[in-house]
Amino acid sequence: MAKGDPGAGPRGRRAAPRSRKAVTGDPELVQLLTPEGARIDSVTGPDGVEYRVDFTDEEYRGLYRDLVLVRKLDAEATALQRQGELGIWASLLGQEAAQVGSGRALRTQDMAFPTYREHGVLYCRGIDPIMPLGLFRGVDQGGWDPNEFKFNMYTIVIGAQTLHATGYAMGVAMDGKTGTDDGEAVIAYFGDGATSQGDVNESFVWAGVFNAPLVFFCQNNQYAISEPLERQTRIPLYRRSAGFGFPGIRVDGNDVLATYAVTRHALDNARHGQGPSLIEAYTYRMGAHTTSDDPTRYRIASEVEAWQAKDPIARMKAFLEREKIADAGFFTEIDEQARREAVDLRERVLAMPNPEPTTLFDHVYPNGSPLLDEQRAQFSRYLESFEGSAH
Repeated sequence: MAKGDPGAGPRGRRAAPRSRKAVTGDPELVQLLTPEGARIDSVTGPDGVEYRVDFTDEEYRGLYRDLVLVRKLDAEATALQRQGELGIWASLLGQEAAQVGSGRALRTQDMAFPTYREHGVLYCRGIDPIMPLGLFRGVDQGGWDPNEFKFNMYTIVIGAQTLHATGYAMGVAMDGKTGTDDGEAVIAYFGDGATSQGDVNESFVWAGVFNAPLVFFCQNNQYAISEPLERQTRIPLYRRSAGFGFPGIRVDGNDVLATYAVTRHALDNARHGQGPSLIEAYTYRMGAHTTSDDPTRYRIASEVEAWQAKDPIARMKAFLEREKIADAGFFTEIDEQARREAVDLRERVLAMPNPEPTTLFDHVYPNGSPLLDEQRAQFSRYLESFEGSAH
């Protein structure tokens, strides 16, 4: 599953459970896997679309593998920051299903624009998980090639990536790359707090007016740092899209199957020239906003415990056990693989060389400039002035 395209073909499919309506506490929420691990064959969303998945047993196991590995690598990064090896880290704990489900729904030609928390999507795009750690360790700019992996650089400025995604998507349409099964779609990730930013709303305007092949993917983790959702909106976030002229849908963001189904449908609509849409992945940030945040100052333990009962990995494991798709040996193997990859990640982070200070001038312009050369020379003389001193 780590490199595959689940749901791409019909062969070898497992017999589906009986079709039934989703039973959730929110009639507006698309859910295909309950917190207890019960599979729902199909559900008709408020938009009238029937959502379902059709995976092989190996693909189901692959999704579980993705969820576990992504969580373990994220936990290792948090530990590295706590030990002084990273400057900061934005954990995805609790949001693994939203990221893995949407990340696996992307086709090879699709382009993604992340925030600074999409480590799970990054993993699904085949990028070495050490890449963002170089950025947060301060030794590089997180230097993967966006064109190679179809995954843009992390964006720290809240909401700015939605503008980048909108412009890119408009270019895709102008280049005639939509209208077929092989068309290109674009996805832009952001959080619930970003919906209050002007950049995001301006992106909605432009994407709607120009019918851009773009999926706005909002991970509603209930808090914009310390601000709860009720201070961001009076209505469900997905309904905001109606005012901009395109559809919206809310999905259980802790359900990897539903997230995949909803995202794949939205992306396919976009690639066929049907314009933008908004997905609100209703999830929960189990940890801090970043490692500089203390969530105990603004939320209570009982709230966190209630969401722990909806954990995306626990429900996927329960499903695999219930359907006898995986046994104890499989789960042990995945845990061991996650441990090995976390150890490897730690060792590689600690071995990262510190860059020479003058390298900060290397990539300002592709071919340099006289002014830049002068600044480099001045900075070099400044550094040399400390040689032989106690500084």
